[in-house]
Amino acid sequence: MKKGGWVALLLLLIGALGAYVWYQRQKEKASQEPYGTALKPRLELSKFEITDIADDAVSINMKMLIDNPLPVSFKARELDYAFYIDTTLISKDLYKKAIEIESSDSSLVTLPVKVFMKRTNNLLKELEQRGVDSVDYRVQATFAMDVPVLGERTFKVEGKKRLPALRLPKVKVQDIDWGKISFKETDLAAKVEITNPNVFPIHFTDTHYKVLIDEDLVAEGSQPEPIIIPKNSTRPVVFPVTLKPGKFDNVAWKALFKKKKTSYLIEFRSKLVSPDGNSAFDKSQLVSQIKGTLADLKKK
Repeated sequence: MKKGGWVALLLLLIGALGAYVWYQRQKEKASQEPYGTALKPRLELSKFEITDIADDAVSINMKMLIDNPLPVSFKARELDYAFYIDTTLISKDLYKKAIEIESSDSSLVTLPVKVFMKRTNNLLKELEQRGVDSVDYRVQATFAMDVPVLGERTFKVEGKKRLPALRLPKVKVQDIDWGKISFKETDLAAKVEITNPNVFPIHFTDTHYKVLIDEDLVAEGSQPEPIIIPKNSTRPVVFPVTLKPGKFDNVAWKALFKKKKTSYLIEFRSKLVSPDGNSAFDKSQLVSQIKGTLADLKKK
């Protein structure tokens, strides 16, 4: 064998030896670390953002940190994921955007989840009967990665976070009262009851709302002061709103003579703030809608 061939062979052996030593170290590291993922990407559930609350489902964005401990970069074309609360499968979906992470780097990925209330409410009732206050929120992900030299590899990883079993607050409109009435400006007050079924207090801040009558936007308002609902309690809240110019006659007529046929929708947008600032739900943007007819409102 020529001298150049021996040199190439020697370099190849040195490279193989280095790779073997690295593999053994990573294998030992994987056996010692809590995630056991030193030889594959690590998935960490970082934060939840509740983006919409409807009658039948809640939309959540899950912030997932994907860490790449490998000595090479990788690229995944898509990601299959399943979301569990406790041991119950809540949602499955496919993230279709490519994910590319450099060696020893990480990336934050947002995975949308639709949580259907019927299934979740049954689970929460079961947890309540068992006296369970905190549960594991888990995400299981599977993705095929293009790894240089090694080619395509399929990885299955899991990230989880133990948190209080969050029960969504209930908002109920009790009444809509007329305030100051004039040609230029008319004030209303929406009397609302907010129920917190959780074993911890809930804080709302930066609350904005709008009122639609028969799908026509008639009023908007805001409540900059924090709204604090103690644990396992109901609190009445009054939201002042100002009727838009030119809307009074139509709204007043329907309120007096067409209550049963006139629909209303009140949309609330606010920020959920954790009292200790540590919850994964902290600073979630809540969007909640309350629907009904004017005849449904209770008069006091």
